[in-house]
Amino acid sequence: MSDKKRLFLVDAYALIFRGYYAFIKNPRINSKGIDTSAIMGFMNSLLDVIKRERPDHLAVCFDKGGSTDRIELYEDYKANRDETPEAIKIAVPYIQEILKAMHIPIMVKEGYEADDVIGTLSRQAEQEGYQTYMVTPDKDFAQLVTENIFMYRPKSFGGGYEVWGIPEVQEKFEVERPEQVIDFLGMMGDSSDNIPGFPGVGEKTAKKFIQAYGSMENLLANTHELKGKMKEKVEANSELGLLSKKLARIMLDVPVTFDAKDFELNHPDIEAVKQIFQELEFRRLTENFLKTFANESDTDTAASDPPSGTASETEASQSTQPPTPKKTPAAGAGQFSLFGDNSTENQDSDQPVSGYNRRTADTTSHFYQSITSAKALTLFLRKLMSQNSVCFDTETTGLDPITAELVGIAFSWETGKGYYLPFPENRDEACNLLEQLRPFFENETIEKIGQNLKYDIKVLAKYDITVKGKLFDTMLAHYLINPDMRHNMDVLSETYLNYSPISIETLIGKKGKNQLSMREVALDKQTEYAVEDADITLQLKAHFQNELGQANTQKLFDDIEIPLLRVLAAMELEGINLDKGFLNSLSEQLNKDIKDLEVEIYREAGEEFNIASPKQLGEILFDKLKLVDKPKKTKTGQYSTAEDVLSYLAKDHTIIQKILDYRGLAKLKSTYVDALPDQVEPSTGRVHTDYMQTVAATGRLSSNNPNLQNIPIRTERGRQVRKAFIPRNENYTLLAADYSQIELRIIAALSHEDTMIEAFKQGQDIHASTASKVFNVPIEEVTREQRSNAKTVNFGIIYGVSAFGLSNQTDLSRSEAKDLIDTYYATYPKLKRFIGEQINFARDHGYVQTVLGRRRYLKDINSRNAVVRGAAERNAVNAPIQGSAADIIKIAMINIYNQLEAQAYKTKMLLQVHDELVFDVYRPELEAIKSMVKTEMENAYSLEVPLVVDLGLGANWLEAH
Repeated sequence: MSDKKRLFLVDAYALIFRGYYAFIKNPRINSKGIDTSAIMGFMNSLLDVIKRERPDHLAVCFDKGGSTDRIELYEDYKANRDETPEAIKIAVPYIQEILKAMHIPIMVKEGYEADDVIGTLSRQAEQEGYQTYMVTPDKDFAQLVTENIFMYRPKSFGGGYEVWGIPEVQEKFEVERPEQVIDFLGMMGDSSDNIPGFPGVGEKTAKKFIQAYGSMENLLANTHELKGKMKEKVEANSELGLLSKKLARIMLDVPVTFDAKDFELNHPDIEAVKQIFQELEFRRLTENFLKTFANESDTDTAASDPPSGTASETEASQSTQPPTPKKTPAAGAGQFSLFGDNSTENQDSDQPVSGYNRRTADTTSHFYQSITSAKALTLFLRKLMSQNSVCFDTETTGLDPITAELVGIAFSWETGKGYYLPFPENRDEACNLLEQLRPFFENETIEKIGQNLKYDIKVLAKYDITVKGKLFDTMLAHYLINPDMRHNMDVLSETYLNYSPISIETLIGKKGKNQLSMREVALDKQTEYAVEDADITLQLKAHFQNELGQANTQKLFDDIEIPLLRVLAAMELEGINLDKGFLNSLSEQLNKDIKDLEVEIYREAGEEFNIASPKQLGEILFDKLKLVDKPKKTKTGQYSTAEDVLSYLAKDHTIIQKILDYRGLAKLKSTYVDALPDQVEPSTGRVHTDYMQTVAATGRLSSNNPNLQNIPIRTERGRQVRKAFIPRNENYTLLAADYSQIELRIIAALSHEDTMIEAFKQGQDIHASTASKVFNVPIEEVTREQRSNAKTVNFGIIYGVSAFGLSNQTDLSRSEAKDLIDTYYATYPKLKRFIGEQINFARDHGYVQTVLGRRRYLKDINSRNAVVRGAAERNAVNAPIQGSAADIIKIAMINIYNQLEAQAYKTKMLLQVHDELVFDVYRPELEAIKSMVKTEMENAYSLEVPLVVDLGLGANWLEAH
């Protein structure tokens, strides 16, 4: 036990930013409209440290004015930093006021960073016999670690802290001495601080260099031992490397002084702190603060012990951010048994029922059982079938439900309790076991709960099991409650239950060739992991059930998202046929096109170079050809050759247009033409995309593995990719059903814009109609160019197009574009008023919504930053339009699927691409299907403007479209 006193130095901005971003998807806004996320996050962390460690001495260190010395060395130091979020600017004065009320010293020095202040104070305190703990997640501080100076690093929120001493730094950075971290950082650079480092040297290479040479100087003295391009890069950038090392070194000579008596942790001014918290409306934080300091006089904390990085169980239960619970199960009969507390029926010498106790963050006992005997299975099934609502979770051999095999299924219907049924590897035996579960899965009266139920439904479908009855998917529920947040179970558990579940990697290892299959994991670990997931999901369901009602999204959940889940599962299992031979032929054609473009580009450039290299391309375009006077540069100082930059210049320079064409063809070839044949599932001979319901905040579906929604259709070669998608066989044909201009119809209806509504009702070409009005010419005299410009404005208005943006997309000058937009709004005044009303609604309520009540939350709608606010305003207009279109096609999909099932049609719905549906139609059913699809799509939702659907047939998707 050390007799040294302990000093805790808090890296203020690191914890403030961390607190802010912890709430970024669900910001804490009080009744005054103040975003208090950063303040709350910082104070939670500070109180947690005080509560856990009861330090003798403590100070909070701030930056002020940036690092004068580093900026003098390198003017681009931290130049890539985004503007500080407004909520953080607001937070800092409040935090400093709270710290003053708590009698905690604030250490700050003009022209220095908090890192330097902390480094200097740490060294001074060490000289006076103190152990110092630097409270920060910033890895740069590892360079300061000694036998008496430690990093006290917060883990993920809810995960407690970890302490880095010399052994931890040696392990993390693979160095002999912590000061070598400076060389490591200098070699690889730091994008967050805009420290350049050596080009092409990342973490892995930097560690190799440190192990081989020990320091940057020694590396530079031995570059003759390096090979190839790496040798060239290091030698050519030696000065840059040495500069980077200087920038990465934390200063130890800041003019600040450690005076022990000034840093003592004293009793706070309770009333002053309470008053600030009351102003900020921090009720729970006030309680936490009062608990933290209520009994500090008789706290029995061993202040001289170094922090362990985790709190005791009592501390964990009080903390606002409990540490990660222990993951080691204690074997035994447990407190809960399938057979009752005193029953001996579970004593089966051949195949015992195993029970596992765990203790969670709230100190309640969880008991999980595996069912491994026939007698246990019989009793389990009896209990299972008597439930009204059950959460289940499948464990499988892989992530692809088409090929994955069942390893086990977990069940839970009471908090803290659950069962795990392992499955044999033999498929026939597995099917026999599933037959005994069929009455449960196909029971219409038992609600089934799960997280990402679509996956489980698809896995079970491969075993000919249909999941019937009411469904509750926690991932979908949370998506409707908070669409911008992540929805995976670990995040939801940590956020809503203050609990960190077992990581899958602790069972099977990280992704790679040595990763285990779940089948190779011991049964007790399978049981604990699987049933915990079911238990957590059951608890989340109880939480989200209430929030769905509070957000007025219960009906959307019950009538749209849950029914759609079954539709998407069926579509994904069906897949679509692919003509591999055609794609091979197209790949050869693309090779020729790409080579022809290369020749033309080299000719115009006057030399050969790597077109795919941004550096080489920039040098050719802007140094050699000098196509523009002041070319745009990236934050690293290279010329920018980004798509938007080149697109702006392409009108005036043929070489740039050819480069854009080259890029487009190369991407088309690699992403689709060459990749799609490899994504055909061998067992079905078809491509099976995965539709994700919880990605786009607007409600649109996303397609993945492969992404069939992003196949380019504006170029001839891009359109040809669709030719590869073909019907099942000669008895089928593809049918494409596409909503005509649905977003314009929706905005016309929602804005009640009479002129536009009438044009749609009359069946007019809406772009020609718009052109006729804004250019003041008869509709029959509208030119192709006028129609094209009107079309650009029509769709651009939905996305908040500016005069600058419209000018870039057309041949109009910026002043002509502005005049056109002004005339457009004068022509459609109700539409302009609607846009203003949407923005005002968002400002007042913090969200906008679709025709079905789907909400898009816009936390930045009242930002003082014009750029940030402008983006939110554009979303306020776009989200209700795009989201309503997404809602409408979802209704159509559900109704069409129900018709296909009810009539036992052989026709299948295969794809959804935003406003388009693609069907594999059995030819004898063609006329009935065409009529039914058109009727259901056009009548999915009633608007003041009629919905119109265009149908197309073909031997491939391109022909049908």
